Amino acid sequence: MSNIIKYALSTEKSLKMMESENKLIFVVDKNSSKAEIREAIQTTFKAKVVKINTLIDSKGRKKAYVKFTADKPAIDIATQLGLM
Repeated sequence: MSNIIKYALSTEKSLKMMESENKLIFVVDKNSSKAEIREAIQTTFKAKVVKINTLIDSKGRKKAYVKFTADKPAIDIATQLGLM
């Protein structure tokens, strides 16, 4: 993965979001912008991104909630990452 994307989260919440909303949650570099995250995700996984929401959690990590287009299910990307 790129230096912007650190790793994907595999929590109960992220798995539920993957199935119901076609989203994956990534922990990303704290100084990266949404545009940089979008570019990194699209080039790394060859998948089109619809929307990105970011937040800094209580542990100081920056999380990116990434919604993918319907033609590339998030579950395929999770399988590619070894989350499934």
